[in-house]
Amino acid sequence: MILKKRTSVPRQIRLLSNARDRKDAGYSLMELLVVMGIIALLTAVATPQLMGYFGKAKVQSAHVQIENINTALEMYYMENGSYPSPSAGLKALVEKPTEAPNWNGPYIKKSKSLLDPWGRPYQYNASEGAFEVFSLGPTGKAKSASTGAKAVGG
Repeated sequence: MILKKRTSVPRQIRLLSNARDRKDAGYSLMELLVVMGIIALLTAVATPQLMGYFGKAKVQSAHVQIENINTALEMYYMENGSYPSPSAGLKALVEKPTEAPNWNGPYIKKSKSLLDPWGRPYQYNASEGAFEVFSLGPTGKAKSASTGAKAVGG
């Protein structure tokens, strides 16, 4: 029987190929920087769009809340014959004011409903059978989320 000697790859060649495999195993700093740059670019483009959607959602929410307050004010008017005075304000929809002997509320369940989406109280003006409810909006200075809701009772 003839024995053949197995030939193997020389040790030096194996070491070189292992070193090359280790070098190619990870990502280079340049590749990581390129990926991070792409992510930053996508974030910079997407963020303003998302903030615009959030702003629109808050304005729409303010309109819905104002309509709910308007409905509660109409119910208050039907039971008491007048809208709450400016001194009583919208709080009269949650707590009985001294000026409303026929108060049968609360007309709004939570006083938290009297805050706009930006955390500020809704503004209320009333005069001789008419009222106006509005929000100062995101800036707190303008009537940007106002529905211009006016109702005439009588």
